[in-house]
Amino acid sequence: DVRIALAQMGTGARAGTLALVVDMNELIERGRELERSNAELARFAYVASHDLQEPLRVVTSCNEMLKETAADRLDADSIELMDFSIAAARRMQNLIRDLLAYSRIESRGGELVDLDTGELCAHVLANLRVSIEEADARVEAAELPRVRGDQRQLAQLLQNLIGNAIKYRGDAAPVVRIDAEPQGSFWVFSVRDNGIGIEPRFHERVFEIFKRLHEQGRFEGTGIGLAICARVVQRHGGRIWVESEPGRGATFKFTLPAADAVASAADTTLARVANG
Repeated sequence: DVRIALAQMGTGARAGTLALVVDMNELIERGRELERSNAELARFAYVASHDLQEPLRVVTSCNEMLKETAADRLDADSIELMDFSIAAARRMQNLIRDLLAYSRIESRGGELVDLDTGELCAHVLANLRVSIEEADARVEAAELPRVRGDQRQLAQLLQNLIGNAIKYRGDAAPVVRIDAEPQGSFWVFSVRDNGIGIEPRFHERVFEIFKRLHEQGRFEGTGIGLAICARVVQRHGGRIWVESEPGRGATFKFTLPAADAVASAADTTLARVANG
């Protein structure tokens, strides 16, 4: 199956016709190969995570039991080594968990539905209540709009961004503000904080998987959270970026399709079909 598209180019003596020839069979086959590759990667991620999680749970449990039952017979250095082992195993469990979440964004994504991001944000803040209280943080949210999206994935997006805003704080108590403003058929969301900020040269790299800007001991994390955010936003047809300077906080912005815009586009398409 070969498709040919013709387009007139230029005018007068410089007029011409541009011909575009596309082999649809080749495109279809490449699409199928990509689907097979993605399916294999998803299966590999699931099997790898399952096979790795179990021994890690055994290592963690055995060390915790040994520490509890033999603490009076162990010296301080031995207990410290056991604590290091437990902490390392837990970090690996968190890493595998986040890798699995990252790999499933496309393959295990839910249906895109009309949802209220204000209600979603309230649910996320309830989940983060302990972190907010421990950091003595203040989180404010404007009236947020309805969008078209995957509820579980958008909750993870907000939780990652708000959680980071609380985690990467400076000397002052964290202050986080969530806003949204319309931009055509999309809404531009922003999560602004008063934290340590990010150097401009890292503004794009922070969204890469495993990209950490700080030592493990200073801030906990796997280096996958923002990569998950970027992939979730991409799945929803939006984009994400950060505006920040060191010591002046950070504002993470992302776009999501407005619910009414999606409905209007669908109505327009149906009308065109009906009218031939």
